[in-house]
Amino acid sequence: MPAYFDFLLHGLALARTRKMLSFEQVKRSLENAGQPHVLQFWPELCEGDRESFLQELSQLDLQGLRDHCEGAAKAAASPSASLDQYVEPVPPQSIGSVRKSDRDSLAAWENEGLMQISKNRVGVLLLAGGQGTRLGVQYPKGMYNVGLPSGKTLYQIQAERIHKIQELADVKHGSKCTIPWYIMTSEFTLAPTEKFFKEANYFGLEPSNIFFFEQRMIPAVTFDGKVILQGKGKIAMAPDGNGGLYQALRDNMVLEDMKKKGVEYLHVYCVDNILVKMADPVFIGFCLYKGADCGAKVVEKAHPAEPVGVVCRVQGISQVVEYSEIQPETAELRGPGGELVYSAGNICNHFFTRAFLQDVAEKFEGQMKQHVAMKKVPFVDTRGNQVKPTNPNGIKMEKFVFDVFPFSRNFVVFEVVREDEFSPLKNADGAATDSPTTSRNSLLAQHCRWAMAAGAKLLDEHGNTLPTTASVSAGDNTPAHCEISPLVSYFGEGLEPLLKGKTLPTPFILDKKQAEELQAQKHFSDEQSTM
Repeated sequence: MPAYFDFLLHGLALARTRKMLSFEQVKRSLENAGQPHVLQFWPELCEGDRESFLQELSQLDLQGLRDHCEGAAKAAASPSASLDQYVEPVPPQSIGSVRKSDRDSLAAWENEGLMQISKNRVGVLLLAGGQGTRLGVQYPKGMYNVGLPSGKTLYQIQAERIHKIQELADVKHGSKCTIPWYIMTSEFTLAPTEKFFKEANYFGLEPSNIFFFEQRMIPAVTFDGKVILQGKGKIAMAPDGNGGLYQALRDNMVLEDMKKKGVEYLHVYCVDNILVKMADPVFIGFCLYKGADCGAKVVEKAHPAEPVGVVCRVQGISQVVEYSEIQPETAELRGPGGELVYSAGNICNHFFTRAFLQDVAEKFEGQMKQHVAMKKVPFVDTRGNQVKPTNPNGIKMEKFVFDVFPFSRNFVVFEVVREDEFSPLKNADGAATDSPTTSRNSLLAQHCRWAMAAGAKLLDEHGNTLPTTASVSAGDNTPAHCEISPLVSYFGEGLEPLLKGKTLPTPFILDKKQAEELQAQKHFSDEQSTM
């Protein structure tokens, strides 16, 4: 896509240094851009609202606005080109797998990852700039409580996983390590996220090790190329997609902070995955073993038509191909064993070296592909009435975090088990998938499996024994309410000494305090048995 998008963003980057234009200057620029309607309600605005609106308009690159609007409309009207003749699977030598790798390899990768964590070389980076529109909430997704017995939010679960993986690395290597947490927000999510963390006392993490930063915003546009007014004196703005990360790293001096802290490797993930393994040492170790500068976790597609992007190659270059960009007959291709040829479903869970991020930010960011997103954008109509559309009415231009894969010198893929590591929260309850209910059930089912694998017997509310480990899956409609705090176990480890031989009525919450009590009981029992 033309450079107008980056030209527009460049104008936005100058916002803080650009003085406010006069009304006549703004009016003339909007007319030249073909957007005079932006000022249609100017006579109705009070003095304060006029000043705020003029300040907002002064911060836009008004010279690049025409190209942005026309380009967005043209891109939305252009059908996606089919890539079938150019696609091929990622070669086997670039793929690792939790399911297919032997135990020794998995253990070696985990040990390598834990060693790097113990040396303070690993950071995690959270993509949290999107709005929870589909979820139906007016606050950041990370603050959402999916209804777990503990009442924990996504942010708290993730913070506690950072605590635990630091602890595991410390115990193994006798260190006192830190995993910095970089959190990319947007105009909509920055203030509430910072407030939420502060009120939660940063979930016990050091505030100096949590770095909040903001991605850029760009105007939303109608299908005929007109800037959308959110209010009489307010343009509808939208984050520039999670691929806005790379520009935001530069804008906010994030890479400099990483270098100062000694961070060499980054785990990047989306806020809405309740099963995400923070700073997963196995994934990090695998990527380092392969000498990769960029890696992607994937899950096997549930079926050929599942609407997820596929990690593959296009004319020899690694990238994500959207499900709409290949024909059904290509998506349905199967190998000799009956497996899907294009099965590597992208889950927005990535490994990057800091050096690679530096290269992208400095050399490649302007070359990234751009995508059209059709959205339901609230607006004011020509009479000034507020309208909440029921169908998509606007275009938001986005870049995606995975659009940097083609710039990698050594790209790898790591397949994980969906039931263990991927259950996104996107839709409100009532939807068939990716809802609070499905997210909650995924976590509870996983914890049931952990408890049973540790040798515990779980009872339902009527005192009946629950099915064996093999029967408990994320697809169960009503898994037992068995929740294990991340402060107790990162990924099912360390539970056998606490739970083996125990009969546990559900709902059951194993938090840190209860784990300590169970440990004390075990020590007492051991002492009694030796007397």
